[in-house]
Formats: sequence, C-alpha cells, structure tokens
Amino acid sequence: MTEIHHIPAQARLPQINWLGLGLLIGLIAIALPVFWSGFALLGSAWITPEYSHGPLIPVISLYLFLRERRLITAPHGPKRAVPGILLTLFALTLGVFGNLVAIPDIVAYALILWVGGVMLTCMGWDQGKHHWAPVLHLIFMLPLPQILYWELTIALQLISSELGVWLIRLANIPVFLEGNIIDLGVYKLQVADACSGLRYLFPILSFSYLMAILYRGPFWHKAVLFALAVPLTVMMNSVRIGNIGMLVNAYGIGQAEGFLHFFEGWVIFGACIAILFAMALTLQRLTRDPKPLRDVVDLDTDGLGGEAAQVLTVAPTRGMVMGLVLSTLITAAFVFTPAPPRVMPDRDVFALFPRTIAGWQGQVIPLDPDIETTLGATDYINATYRAPDSAATVNVFAAWYATQTDGAGIHSPEVCLPVGGWEVFSLDPHAISLPTTIYGDFNVNRAVIQKGLSKQLVYYWFDQRGRRMTSDYAAKATVVYDSFTRGRTDGAMVRFVTPIAEHETTADADSRLQGFMADVLQKLPAFIPE
Repeated sequence: MTEIHHIPAQARLPQINWLGLGLLIGLIAIALPVFWSGFALLGSAWITPEYSHGPLIPVISLYLFLRERRLITAPHGPKRAVPGILLTLFALTLGVFGNLVAIPDIVAYALILWVGGVMLTCMGWDQGKHHWAPVLHLIFMLPLPQILYWELTIALQLISSELGVWLIRLANIPVFLEGNIIDLGVYKLQVADACSGLRYLFPILSFSYLMAILYRGPFWHKAVLFALAVPLTVMMNSVRIGNIGMLVNAYGIGQAEGFLHFFEGWVIFGACIAILFAMALTLQRLTRDPKPLRDVVDLDTDGLGGEAAQVLTVAPTRGMVMGLVLSTLITAAFVFTPAPPRVMPDRDVFALFPRTIAGWQGQVIPLDPDIETTLGATDYINATYRAPDSAATVNVFAAWYATQTDGAGIHSPEVCLPVGGWEVFSLDPHAISLPTTIYGDFNVNRAVIQKGLSKQLVYYWFDQRGRRMTSDYAAKATVVYDSFTRGRTDGAMVRFVTPIAEHETTADADSRLQGFMADVLQKLPAFIPE
C-alpha cells in the first residue's frame, strides 16, 4: 500500500492567478521601449568604479519590499488605484520626453517613479503607500548628473586633500598643499578624481540608508545613522590620503600605486561599515532599554521566500486593466511618433584655428591625456598667443561638444580653478561690447585669480548654439529645450586668460583681453556654430 505524505499548508505552492500575473507582466513589458535608453545608461554607469555597486541596489530594494510586506497586513476593501495610475502615466510621459530630447538621465529617473506607480496600481494606495522606502532606495543606483558629479568630486577632492595634509603634518612630515597637489619635497602626489571619495560615498550612502531602515530604535537614531554617511566617508578618505602620503615619504612613490593603493581603498570602505555598526550600538546604549547586539539590526529573513511567491497570486483589478490600456497608448504614441531629427551643424575643426591673429603669434599646447579624457570634448583648442609689441600673452581655450546629452558635457572653470591651486578673489558677470563681431553685447564670467605672487584675469562663458551664457545650469536647461525644438545638443565653453603683471592694473588686463577677443571672435563662429 502506497504511503501518502501531506504537504503542510505553508509549504504548498501558491495558486497562480494567471490573469493578475498577466496584467503585471503586461505593465512591465509595455514600458520597456520607453525605458530602454535608461537601462542602457545604468548598464554603462555600473561598469565604472563610482557606480559599480549599482546592480546590488535593486536586490536590496526587493529585500526591503518583501520584508515590509511580511510586516504590513493588506487592508480590506476596494483598492484605490487612481494615484498609482496617475504616477505610472506621469513616469511614462517623462520617460518619453527624455527619449525625445535624447537625455537618458531623465529616462532613468523616470524609471524610479514608474516602479512606484506600478506598485501603487497593483497594491492600491492604502497598502502601497507603506512601501515608499524600498522605492526611494532605488535612487542610489542612478548616476549623478554630470554637472553635480563634477562639483561634488572637486569639493571632496579639496576637503580630503586638506584633511589628509593635516594628518601628514601631525606626523611631523614637512608637506605643502597647492590645490589638490600634495608636495612632499622629493615626491608630489595628486589627489585625483579616483581619490575624491565618491567611490565610497555612493555605496556607503546606500548602506547607511539600509542601516537606518533595519535599525531597531527611535527615528532620530535612524536619521543620525544616515546623516553620518557623508562626513564619515570624507574623514576616512582623508585618513587614506594621509596614510598614503606618510608611506610615500618613508618608502617611495610605489606606495601610492598598484595593489596597495587598491587594498587601502577596500580597507577604508570596510572601516566605514564597521564604524556605522559601532555607532548603531552606541546609540542603543543611550536608550532606557538597550537591545543586545543580535537585535540592534533587524536581519530576520524568515518568510521572505513566501512573500516573493505571492507575486504569482496578484489579484487582477480594474486599476491594473486601466493602467495597462493607458500605458499602451502612451508607448504606442512614442513608438510610432518619430523623434525630432538630430542636427549636426557644419564646422571647422580646431586644428585649422589660425596661429596668427592680428599680429599675435599662437602656440598650441595639447592637454595631458588624463585631462583630455576627463574633459571628454569632441574637439578643443588650447593655445597661448603672444602680443606683437610686448611680452603680454593671452591663453585661448575652447572645448566643443557634438552632444551634451550622453554623459559628456561642460562643467564650469569655477569648479576646476581651486584644484590647480588658484584662489578666486572675485567672480562676477561682466558686460562685454564687441560691435565689430556678430557677438555684439553679451555677458561673460570675469574672475581674478591668484596663486602665490601670480595673478591672472579670466573671462569665460558657455557658447550654446547662438547664446552666450554665464550659468552652467542655464546652459544645461537650453540643451533640453534646443534638443526638443531644434534637434541640436552641441555647445562649447570658451575661456580667455591673461596674466596681470606687477606693473599692470586689472583695467590694463581687461583692455588687453577685450582687444584680443575682438579679433578672435570674428573667427570663432566657424569653429563653434551659431
């Protein structure tokens, strides 16, 4: 006689609701064409060191979602799907707009909103509103906009350099800091982009957010744990830089390269994680009823598999049907409506830029390969011109980008000047009048900078398809507008620099720059199209 084994109720496979599951799959499938460029952006960002933690973020968000589903009971009554439908449609519309203007960053950001919208549509507002934290966590998988990335990178470079040099001095080692260059006498160390701390900041921000959610304690404790991420990253990265400086001073430049440099980075990252755990324990000791170590952070995973299997039993609702129908209409309009044609204006390459202008003799100076890579320009000119009747010089730099929507783009010299050790004494918009050129009257950014006893006068602006602009943020906004209306996303940054000699006034340098610019700008439109 055959023995019959009964499967416990909790171990049985859930009854699949094919209609509900089909509607959910349909909502996902119909959105793929809209968000495809966003997925491509994430894939290219995740292979870089700064965002290599990205693939883990959706996994962690899924864990947080399943954990919360286990703790929150679904309310009875009809599901209010209207907020979810509206958010889903808004996210799809924003994604379509990002595709039309060829800016995948917008598409990737819209993807996060879409995830929240689909969740609210399927679960209803009353239950779905409790699961905002896992959706918000997805933000940590997104790359920063380039303009914010560079400002943050340079700021962290300078802070880490200052603190690192302070630690080196504590060890009684003579050291001098000029911008982000640490001068140890025999050796000079450059605190490059890779040492800015961004490689630790993004994953540690994600980890501290996760820690704040899983931590068992009052809300202000959670806020402290999350707020610790930035200062902790800067402090520990400064320790790393200071340690490298001490090792280089004692054992040579090899200590700043290769495996040891890589290993020190992982040690610092691990130390940051350990400090966050230690801080969580410390905060617990401040409570009236501190929990033991095993209970400080909720790491219970019981029942998560069962919660994951519940996706197979999702109940079909009118909201899901309506959301699928309206999403299909938006995606169909996107697929069958042609995007604005991309326009690439005719221009001369900067290799043809004249070396003699109104008697001024120019010498082209190529950028260092690392700087050229970081600049990411399609074409650039960096030339120093010497006046025909004096020793005065003017440096002309212009970087032109064929597109500013694919991760490359302009960032302000205001960000980079302090890195080279230049102190900015003044920086203001300044009106220029050049009636002999097509530029006419326009504003430039005018800066007086100094390094040691050397002073220079700097003019720069953003040349954006016939517009001269002083704000890099405004320049980015016009890229979006012109991409949609004109199909153009090209643009340039133009900079003129002249030294201010000891016997000169700033007004003398202004006169020299503007006089030379009047001649140069007659030739520039051939290289930077209007």
